Amino acid sequence: MGATIITTEDLFEFKLELLQDIKQLLEEHSGTPAKKWLKSPEVRELLGISPGTLQNLRINGTLPFTKVGGVLYYDQQDIMEVLERNKVNKNF
Repeated sequence: MGATIITTEDLFEFKLELLQDIKQLLEEHSGTPAKKWLKSPEVRELLGISPGTLQNLRINGTLPFTKVGGVLYYDQQDIMEVLERNKVNKNF
């Protein structure tokens, strides 16, 4: 088995490649939603609520929505903001 000599230049190139790969992975998995707009069934599944509860959230203005044709769409960012606004901090 032969010995391989690694130079500081080799290590520097390896570091740059590694950092580039890490940067690419972080950009791909940055936590941004895969879909900006969700349909009603997706929202119900995400929140674990019934169709009637989702309707009540629309009617009382808690959850903003957009209607195109007969289809209701919800912005995923709006849903996250509603969840944050209604967060309850209980100290046990």
